[in-house]
Amino acid sequence: GRYTRSSVPTEELYVVSNLILITEVGKLLLSCVFEYFATNGEVMDSIQRNVIDRPYDALKIAIPALLYFVQNSLLYVALSNLTAPVFQVTYQAKLVTTAIVSVIMLNRKYTFQQWVCLVVLSIGVAIVVLGEQGGNSSSSKESTKTPQSLMVGLTSVTIACLSSALAGVYFEKVVKTSSAGEKQKPVSVWMRNMQLAFFTIVIALLRQAYLSAVKTSQEESKPFFHGFTTWAWILVFLQAGGGLLVAAIIKYADNVLKGLATGVSVCFATAVSTVLFGTPLSSQFSLGAAMILVSVYFFSNPVSKKEKKTSSVPVASNPASPERDAEMTKTLLPK
Repeated sequence: GRYTRSSVPTEELYVVSNLILITEVGKLLLSCVFEYFATNGEVMDSIQRNVIDRPYDALKIAIPALLYFVQNSLLYVALSNLTAPVFQVTYQAKLVTTAIVSVIMLNRKYTFQQWVCLVVLSIGVAIVVLGEQGGNSSSSKESTKTPQSLMVGLTSVTIACLSSALAGVYFEKVVKTSSAGEKQKPVSVWMRNMQLAFFTIVIALLRQAYLSAVKTSQEESKPFFHGFTTWAWILVFLQAGGGLLVAAIIKYADNVLKGLATGVSVCFATAVSTVLFGTPLSSQFSLGAAMILVSVYFFSNPVSKKEKKTSSVPVASNPASPERDAEMTKTLLPK
């Protein structure tokens, strides 16, 4: 994503909201394709059965779509009021927040070791991201002309973390418990992803209509596909495919494991960036990557407690037999 923005002049940049909208359309189309194969070509019957005949069940997915919209909106507010290091460090709290929400909503249980691993992994991701941004600080400096409010920024990033956690855990609960106790077939993860993409597109279109009405930005005057180069379309495809993978992970694993995988992907993406774009690796990246990998390992592999060995005292066989006592008495008596 960064390469698609940094490799072109400023006037040729695409509008981020347009890219997000096209990505959601891609998710919707790909979900339709997977649902087509999952239902043996009966995708229209699936839409009839799971959307038209059960509108209230489909409307449940509007909740995580709205929460994701709140999250994305507040992230822009947080970025405008916090420096990049403070934002990256505080935003990594979303993994621990997701675990806490999972405990509350899904009755999950985590050991003390796993909680420590989650905290260390969040710190490791922050170190890696900060190290990557530190390498670019010489070429691009933040503009400090706009006034910043630390309280507004921290409040925004806190609510954004909570919205992300609630949306992910709620979507996981809906996907895993849909149609429980009902005679109908359970709703597939692809149909749920279709519903989520649809509501996200509706919210994005409403947002764009509002921005076009008030004309708050010069970017709104650009054509819709302005700046969509080949790399931008590749990014759309990767984001759309990644969204489907996330839905599958939530279905067959959980949100916390998704967070662990995201931490590993940060290390992998930085390593690939080094190979493809010559991004230098620093000692800060090595430290953060080590923290991430060690945390992921110990989260899945609890340390076995050594059992205390009880000292065994050898016991003599027949320690006090009557025959032996009689012989000892005879030897002690005077003759």
